[in-house]
Amino acid sequence: MSTRLQSALAAKERVWGGWVVGPTIIGPEEFAQAGYDYVGFDVQHGYLDDADVALLLRRLEHVPIATAVRLPSAAPAPIGRVLDAGADAVIIAMVESADQAAAAVAATRYAPAGVRSFGPLRAALGHDTAALEAAAGVYVMIETARGLAALDEICAVPGLTGVYVGPADLAISMGHRLADMWTHPDVRAAMAEIHVTAAAAGLVTGIHAGTGKAGKAMAEIGFRMITLTSESQALRRGAAAHLSEAR
Repeated sequence: MSTRLQSALAAKERVWGGWVVGPTIIGPEEFAQAGYDYVGFDVQHGYLDDADVALLLRRLEHVPIATAVRLPSAAPAPIGRVLDAGADAVIIAMVESADQAAAAVAATRYAPAGVRSFGPLRAALGHDTAALEAAAGVYVMIETARGLAALDEICAVPGLTGVYVGPADLAISMGHRLADMWTHPDVRAAMAEIHVTAAAAGLVTGIHAGTGKAGKAMAEIGFRMITLTSESQALRRGAAAHLSEAR
């Protein structure tokens, strides 16, 4: 059985996502209501722990939106826990080598192919280990100059689903200001290179756009999985618009 994220990517040229940094169901539900295809839960920078993620994933079981969880490393235990809780995919931050990418894949596979321990938290996930492996999307983040230099080797790692670009850290790592991450020609060229290389390897290409304007520009490059905003950013923008309208 395909996951919601796999089904959306199979049916659409690209999918649009929202980002969730706080332990509330309101953000994910509103993203779904607005027509977004997926939500990403940010365990790296957000205020979410294992229990928060597990509860949010369970509460979204009957909400028509796909799920991914960003984790700070390829450590097997956290990856296994979020997949056991029902996440469609994991997004692993700061991957800079083929070995790190391979470790991320191994954390989603049971022995002898990998190091994942069997322990689904949700009965509905079943006991078919092959099906559970097939359902686990594995995205690695290319967001440093080292990761960019190792791009070909990373994209050749068997079992990867896709790559996901972190523009802010990529720009910083390349020696540029955050303010220039969408405009500096070197950073834009790096983003395009990541997309072209990963797509040629048969991988899904994703990026953390942060705004609709940047998302549109990244869609024009060809990225297929584009995160537009977080629930906190959307709330801030909407609140400011209401206040401006009232004044």
